[in-house]
Amino acid sequence: MGSGQTAWESALIQLSNAVRELGLDDGLHELLATPRRALTVSVPLRYDDGHVEVLTGYRVQHNLARGPAKGGVRYHPATDIDEVKALAMWMTWKCALIGIPYGGAKGGVGVDPKLLSRNELERVTRRYASEIIPIIGPEKDIPAPDVGTDEQTMAWMMDTYSVQTGYSVPGVVTGKPVAIGGSEGRGGATSRGVMYSAFSALREASVDYRGCTVAVQGFGKVGGLAAQFLHDAGCSVVAVSDVKGGIYNPRGLNPVALLRHLRGGADSVVGYPGTDTITNDELVELDVDVLVPAALEGVITEENADRVKARFVVEGANGPTTPAADEILEKNGVVVVPDVLANSGGVAVSYFEWVQDLQAYFWTEDEVNDRLKVLMDRAYTDVSGLAAERGVSLRTAAQMIGVGRVAEAHRTRGLYP
Repeated sequence: MGSGQTAWESALIQLSNAVRELGLDDGLHELLATPRRALTVSVPLRYDDGHVEVLTGYRVQHNLARGPAKGGVRYHPATDIDEVKALAMWMTWKCALIGIPYGGAKGGVGVDPKLLSRNELERVTRRYASEIIPIIGPEKDIPAPDVGTDEQTMAWMMDTYSVQTGYSVPGVVTGKPVAIGGSEGRGGATSRGVMYSAFSALREASVDYRGCTVAVQGFGKVGGLAAQFLHDAGCSVVAVSDVKGGIYNPRGLNPVALLRHLRGGADSVVGYPGTDTITNDELVELDVDVLVPAALEGVITEENADRVKARFVVEGANGPTTPAADEILEKNGVVVVPDVLANSGGVAVSYFEWVQDLQAYFWTEDEVNDRLKVLMDRAYTDVSGLAAERGVSLRTAAQMIGVGRVAEAHRTRGLYP
């Protein structure tokens, strides 16, 4: 993360701000700051050439006051317990904020999935799943895809759990293929939610989204489809980037053609015909209406926040803006639609998928998208209303609603014993 601050430190600062605004007592603050369970497991992997390496896996259940734990599993070399704890905490507030009956969890394995063969990925996934089986299940904790994992990963996890249980349990994971109980509309749900959030922010500022300029950092699972949805709706996507760098064309890019270009074997957006090459740092500072950081944590820091020219920052990634950068953006009049609101479309449709699995009755893609829009629009209205009423940023308002609802659940349930 930028400026030496870990994701966990950022998460704790955000929680403290919300606790202060809500006037919660120290005991409740400590309860909300402490993960309920944190499991570290060894994940031995036999490579295709026969040698064995022991990787480290994690699963953190941050809070279970409002329902079973919910959260993604990421495969990334930098994944460690602090990052997983922060992401689990953010999931708790996110689920409470959009009003779905889950607590927050997160998991991961410290590995670079790009260096593994498909068979190696399957072995890592099945071993990791079998190590965390004691604490997961449709009533306990429901994993989903995240950075470095996808619907195939979820299919292997569901199968591993089902084989151990003795019958099929589709509801143990979400974000799985439709063929085995996945939901229509789940694949692009996070990106669609980013679009809905951007439009809510623009509408509130009386800006017509048609023709407004957009830069997307991170042309991956979330950023790639967000760029496409925004483009299809009439926005002008002028810049996108990935880990290798970015491209810029002031007249606009065609995300569909770009995605086709990448599927055709290109390993980066850089070098796409008819575009100027820019760095990821330059993309963040472009003069656009909307900036969508959809890569990893900590890309807008106190070092570069002053140079952000976008009027709206809509967070597709988790934690892309550090607390110090937040203060600078707020001072400069930049509207930040925070991650817990902007990228909650994925967990919303994960919830829809889980509900469909539990009742074994499935909805059409249009039904899923309509329900998603209702959920996202309502959450945005709640947040912007509280922000205006209390004179705080959208992030603080979103945290206050999320934290407040979890605190209320704790107070209502009481403390055992």
